Order: sequence, then structure tokens, then C-alpha cells
Amino acid sequence: MSALGFDHLWPLLLLALGALPFLASPLRLSPAPSDDVVPPDPLSAAIGVGLSVLGALALIALVLGLAGLHRRDQVVERRGTGANIVLLLDRSSSMDSTFANRSPDGKEESKSVAARRLLTDFAARRPADRVAVAAFSTSPMPIVPMTDRHEAVRAAIAAIDRPGLAHTDVGRGLALAFSMFDDASSESSRALVLVSDGAAVIDRRVQDALRDAAARDPVRLYWLFLRTQGSKGIYDKPPPGEPDVPQTYPERHLDIFFKSLGLPYRAFEARGAAEVSAAIKEIDQLEQRPTTYFETVPRQDLDWLCYWVAALASALLLGAKLLERRLDEPAAGRDLRSAS
Repeated sequence: MSALGFDHLWPLLLLALGALPFLASPLRLSPAPSDDVVPPDPLSAAIGVGLSVLGALALIALVLGLAGLHRRDQVVERRGTGANIVLLLDRSSSMDSTFANRSPDGKEESKSVAARRLLTDFAARRPADRVAVAAFSTSPMPIVPMTDRHEAVRAAIAAIDRPGLAHTDVGRGLALAFSMFDDASSESSRALVLVSDGAAVIDRRVQDALRDAAARDPVRLYWLFLRTQGSKGIYDKPPPGEPDVPQTYPERHLDIFFKSLGLPYRAFEARGAAEVSAAIKEIDQLEQRPTTYFETVPRQDLDWLCYWVAALASALLLGAKLLERRLDEPAAGRDLRSAS
């Protein structure tokens, strides 16, 4: 399909007017009775043809402008270095506190604000990525589907510092994240980045669904754990005599569950913004693989270019007409002197 289109087809009927400059000339006719008595002048002949071409160009450009010439939107295949990434963001209310488990007071930023700032920089450094954004708290929330429109991704990331809800349903959030990889990403590098400051017990049925999703659509899985001061960590083990169960050590057991999925998996435990930044930079370096992606190029109006071409051609024709009059004046002056 042609990349060019028109808003209106009826003005194209006027394209035949482009032949008029070759059939008639706006310049004054020569007083010579025949071209045979005029000495050959290749320069004048070339100028005459050029003026006819300018006239045809002005008329055709004007008609194309009236028809609304434009380049259609189209999907273009691009090749770059990056990945298809789903960002899964924790929006529980605990993300609104600082790493020191305090309310932000202007000197310390909350975990959600730190994550927003650093993830925005992460997306800006990766123009070849296709990114989807989802969030979870009491329930999973799709925000932006897989897209190469990074302004939409930035807007979605900017919304993660809004006040969150109380609960954390990470299992259903992960199920949503797996489903956001589309068919266009099946042949390319794919990564799922979970950003959370805690975990929760995942229902057995959800665990089975996640294992099926991981087997069906394998991805590289990253968990960026924003650890709050005083909370249990990923690698903390219960002391002797204390039961090692998900209800007591949810982060530890979520890590164990991720390792059981058979996916390439990395966990990053960050206790502050600097460690979050270091973890994101490492993920950035790990996800530098050749990838093919498709970019939608929006429609581009070209009528303004047609009008400029018509105006320029018309200006040159007007200049030629004015120059014709000025060159004729000395000859007229000589005729008057000879008559006197």
C-alpha cells in the first residue's frame, strides 16, 4: 500500500491544468512573423522550457495541496538493543513511607518517589525498548500495554507515587504481568521487573497458574526488593525453633518460589535510593540484547509543502514577467529616439 494519501480526491481532476503552461505562455509574443527569421538562441529556448515547467509545477503543487496530500501512518520495523519489559510496581500503602519506615518530611523521599525517579531514568536510557506497566495492591491493575511510546510509559511511571492501598496481592500481579507480553515480543528479549517493598502468601492455585505461565512464556525475572528498615529480608532465615513458613517470612519464600520457576532470575535487595539506582543500572546492563521492534510512524501532512512549492514557483514566474518588462524598456527608448 502506498505511503501517500489524499483527504479529497475531486481536486485531482484539476491535474490536467498542469499542461496549460506548455500550450500557452503568459509572456508577450515576439513581433517577428516567424521563428525562422530569428537567430537560434539555445539559452532563450531553455529559459522558455524552464518557465513552462515552473508554471506546471505551480499548478500541480496547488492542486495536490487542495487535495490534502499526506503521508499515511505506517508501522516500520526497527532494530536496536534492548528488550520487551514489563514493569510490575507495588502500590501498597507501605511504599509511601521512606526506607527508614517514616513518613516523608521533605528531606527523605518515599520508596515510591525514589522508584519513580530511578525508573524514569531507566526508561529514558532505553529508547529501543517496548515497555508495559502494571501495578498491584489489593488487586492487579494494568496501566499501559506493551508499547514503544515512551511518553506513555513515563506518564505511567509518574503515577506510582500516588497514595496506595493497604494490601499486597503479588501473586495476581505477577499473573497479570505474564499476560502482558504480546505476540510481537515472542521472538525478542523479554524481561519482567518486579518492584516491591514486601511480599505476601501466594495461593496454591495462583502458584500453579504462574508455573504454567512461566513454562508457556519464559522470561527473565528480576525482583527489586525495597527493604524497609527493621523488616525481614529476602535472605533472612528463622532462628532455631521458629517455623519457616510463608506467613512469617513471605519475602524469603517468594524468593524460593521464583527460583523454582526455572526462569533466569535475579533478586536485588536495596536499603536505600543509592542501592536502588545500582540495581537498576545492573538490570540495564543485563538487558542489552539485539531486538526487533515495530514503531508506528504517525501521519504527516504535506499540503503545507505543496503550497510552499506553488508559492516559490509562482514567485519565480512573477520575477520573469517583471524582468521581461524591464528588458523591453531600453528598446522602446531607442525606438523613440530614432523616430525623433
